[in-house]
Amino acid sequence: MRLHWPSAAAEWTEALPVGNGRLGAMVFGGTGRSRVQVNDATVWSGTAAGPSRALADVLASGAGPHRLAQVREAIFGGDLERATDLLMSFEGPYSQTFLPYVDLWITLPVGESHGRTLDLATGVVTERMTIGGSDVVRRVWASETTLCVEITGAVPSAVEISTPLREVSRTGLTLVVEIPVDSAPRHEPQVEAPVYGDGERGTVTVKVHSGERWLLTLTSSTTTESSWSGRRHGDHMTLMDACDVRFGDVPDVVDVPDLLSGKDEQLIASVLFAYGRYLLVSSSRPGAPPANLQGIWNGELRPAWSSNYTININTQMNYWAAEVTGLAECHDPLLELLEKLAVTGAEVARSLYGARGWVAHHNTDAWGWSLPVGMGHGAPSWAIWQMGGAWLVQHAWDHYDFARTWSTLERAWPLLRGCAEFCLDWLVEGPDGYLDTCPSTSPENWFLDSSGAPQALSWSVTMDVVLVRAVFERTSALALASGRSDPVLAEISAALPRLRPVPVVDGRLGEWAGDFVEEDPAHRHLSHLVSVHPLGQVVTGTPLGDAAAASLDRRGTGAMGWSWAWKMALRARLGDGETVRALLLEASEAFTGDRHRDAPVDGSEWGGLLPNLFSTHPPFQIDGNFGFTAALAEVVVQSHAGVVDVLPALPAGWSRGSARGLRCRGGLSADITWHDGDISVRLRRLSGDASEVVPVRIGGEVTEIVVTDVVELRGRVSC
Repeated sequence: MRLHWPSAAAEWTEALPVGNGRLGAMVFGGTGRSRVQVNDATVWSGTAAGPSRALADVLASGAGPHRLAQVREAIFGGDLERATDLLMSFEGPYSQTFLPYVDLWITLPVGESHGRTLDLATGVVTERMTIGGSDVVRRVWASETTLCVEITGAVPSAVEISTPLREVSRTGLTLVVEIPVDSAPRHEPQVEAPVYGDGERGTVTVKVHSGERWLLTLTSSTTTESSWSGRRHGDHMTLMDACDVRFGDVPDVVDVPDLLSGKDEQLIASVLFAYGRYLLVSSSRPGAPPANLQGIWNGELRPAWSSNYTININTQMNYWAAEVTGLAECHDPLLELLEKLAVTGAEVARSLYGARGWVAHHNTDAWGWSLPVGMGHGAPSWAIWQMGGAWLVQHAWDHYDFARTWSTLERAWPLLRGCAEFCLDWLVEGPDGYLDTCPSTSPENWFLDSSGAPQALSWSVTMDVVLVRAVFERTSALALASGRSDPVLAEISAALPRLRPVPVVDGRLGEWAGDFVEEDPAHRHLSHLVSVHPLGQVVTGTPLGDAAAASLDRRGTGAMGWSWAWKMALRARLGDGETVRALLLEASEAFTGDRHRDAPVDGSEWGGLLPNLFSTHPPFQIDGNFGFTAALAEVVVQSHAGVVDVLPALPAGWSRGSARGLRCRGGLSADITWHDGDISVRLRRLSGDASEVVPVRIGGEVTEIVVTDVVELRGRVSC
């Protein structure tokens, strides 16, 4: 699939992304002086020692196990204002910022650009131009180790390099820059600009081979890159070829302005599925940090929310599509970050809470930040949440569950076990005998107390309990699969029956343990529905599934890219293809507002797609793009409930399509074609237990099979 834009980019939101997981670039194109804005995934403000220093400062302010006991006493006693005041001392500074790096400026004579084409299969941006009556072609791509710009055609050219960071030295086209030691998101009024000091450094070298065809290569080296594994990055084309999903007819070349007119909803679905995979392949490869809030592409010194890792939904959504769409290799950077957090988070768990294991909160960064953030004045609705690690660690389970190999099990076990230890020690017996999480917040949401004032602090919100249960059950499952005997398993067995059941209030899945009044019934976050997607603990056709659907109805439509994507994935899990379709049509409308103004975070102003197909609120956040891919995969195949469910949420009218290489839990790959209700399925064994009995549901009929190599099935579904 190739995507075509008829003109060069006038601004960043029109530029086209390329990347190899380490180097990312936004390609503007055009004749005259044109820009290629470059990022390096290891260029973050801060230093490796930053998290430990911040923890020491928080402890010096009085935070720690003794104050935690006072907080819990205040919450259970109903004094939420006192609890909030006490908790402010637990907040450290903000996690660090993913920064822009350098700009390449390529000057050609002025002429005419005939548009840019992005080939998703190869990751190459091609631009054809006419300059002085001659045909000129420029191609930009990221190879395994370098950023490449190739120009064919006999035209004079010039190359420059600049940086928004502090320049240390320059020798020809080799540039040394200094990276700030501290930064904060632009919404924080007490921090005006990134702070420099004895920080990390980066070196950029550009080489040019000239002639009738000339090739420019850019390489980067930073003092922080050694903190990542340095594993091979992998080949772009192989990763992209692993999976393909198409709804209806898909041309070889898609005109993007025409696509954004909304005339062909199945083509929109096909493009968004492929584009999300392309962005993940380009921004997340072994040996470099994982995809952040903007993937690997950022042009601002103070981007929204520091372009970091927000782990109460956004980072998780970045990777929902990794396993199911054949990109397990792209999942690796997130698992490596988890392994960093298991170290930094252990220090925080022990010192701040007197707990074993490891903890993470609302944000993290490339250094493995695990403290609460907020500088002592961040609202507890988002800053005080101890379950960030408990959600993020589910990705280690998914990596195992899709492959069912010994290596994925051995990687997941210490991460889940350590998280389970923290959860065991975090639980405290509540007034009615249940084991509670306290303090507890439903991320970024508020309820009204008896006086009508908004409050965030409570105990055992639904999301907490669901995540703790998943950690316990999956830790136990890993132990069973590996034949391990571990003392923590007995503790888990004793704690599981004492967790609070998921509440149902007025026929809806409840968000809090108490029957609280919601401040915003249409809130953008759907935290209490994490049991439906991604965890798969609540399934369609059950009372809790019906209660989840009622909660979704109350939340309504609209919001921003990631919220739309989560709603789509939830509706797909509940078998509601028509609402998936309606949400997709909302989310894929061209955004016509001010792209440079940050919209209110409450979802009162809806987002859409930018000219380069990035999802925006605004600002641009890449999680929406990744989430669309994951949700559309759920439309085609699901395997979370122990059954390979084929086309469980296909919208009416999407009567023809195909899928190749979608992955199912247990080590299976599925190829599916459908045409006017006729379905053909081919299941292949990639790994896992070849003797396992696999139930397969097609059109409501379940067939049990054993997949030792390849099995083909046929059936029908209503279209």
